Amino acid sequence: MQRSEIASLDKVEFRYQQLSRLLSDPNVLENRQLLEKYSKEYRELEETVFLWQKYKKIQNEITKLEDILEDKKETQEIKELAEEEKKSLNNELAEIEKKLSDLLKPGDQYSHRNVIVEIRAGTGGEEAALFAADLYKMYTRFGEKRGWTIENINHRPTDRGGFKEAVFAIEGRDVFSTLRFESGVHRVQRVPVTESSGRIHTSTVTVAVLPEAKEVEVEIKPEDLRVDTFHSRGAGGQHVNVTDSAVRITHRPTGIIIQCQDERSQHQNKIKAMRVLRAELLQRKESEQQREISKQRKNQIGSGERSERIRTYNFPQNRVTDHRIHLTLHNLEGILNGEMDHLIESLQRKLREERVVVGKEQT
Repeated sequence: MQRSEIASLDKVEFRYQQLSRLLSDPNVLENRQLLEKYSKEYRELEETVFLWQKYKKIQNEITKLEDILEDKKETQEIKELAEEEKKSLNNELAEIEKKLSDLLKPGDQYSHRNVIVEIRAGTGGEEAALFAADLYKMYTRFGEKRGWTIENINHRPTDRGGFKEAVFAIEGRDVFSTLRFESGVHRVQRVPVTESSGRIHTSTVTVAVLPEAKEVEVEIKPEDLRVDTFHSRGAGGQHVNVTDSAVRITHRPTGIIIQCQDERSQHQNKIKAMRVLRAELLQRKESEQQREISKQRKNQIGSGERSERIRTYNFPQNRVTDHRIHLTLHNLEGILNGEMDHLIESLQRKLREERVVVGKEQT
């Protein structure tokens, strides 16, 4: 490991210990904003510090084994055992060193952000809406298994239990870096419950995973907004309540329209709608920059555009195929139940390979 990396890891560990003390400080505990800020930073450093401490511990164990190997008083049998143990620890050390090097590399600036997820029924009518509900359950169950927090923002349900639209926030560790490649068109092939002839239908659902934007990152002028209020409605057109609590915000310069009706308070709905609007504007800003970058290099995984078909869920064959990495899994039920780890890890591995290729092209 290079000296610069060791120095960086020592700094990370020092900051981690400093944050640990700050999180016990009564002044910080009384300041919600500071507490959230320090807690988030503490969680982000946790994995790196754990691995660095483990790395140093293994180094000490290897040093002790080397002392045994150099000790002329030790028996040959003891030295053979020590040599075997040293070899095993060196292998473990190499793996940890690689992980630490990856963690120290500058990653995506949004990798630790929370996200806004937008799921919308595409072609296929009611069948598409039902599959939108399936994807909503898939992501929320996956998030719950990881200890993430799910916050509903806006839902437009159908009479049969589907969703024309489901917008929700996910908060937790490394949410954006984990889910960022879920953006795109998800295709489903199955026999709808309404199909009497048993014919397979193909429907689509679009998914967008947007990093939450900070207020300073996007400028929203009050005069650029049109805010309308209306009655919230549930499935079948029923009123959820009798007040004009639902909010629709139109951003005039871009034409983006955000609607929120899940909260009973108009004020709360407006706050949530503004969160989504900021995320949408940040995504638009980033997309414009990425178009210039993508002209200069090949993107092996895909752009994450909502128009890009990324995955097919085939019910008759119990098959899920990710078209970007040519991966097919025969575990459709498990995946829709939130068992997405293999899919996610495969996408992230492909991303690491792509970064290596891009790095070679630039040298």
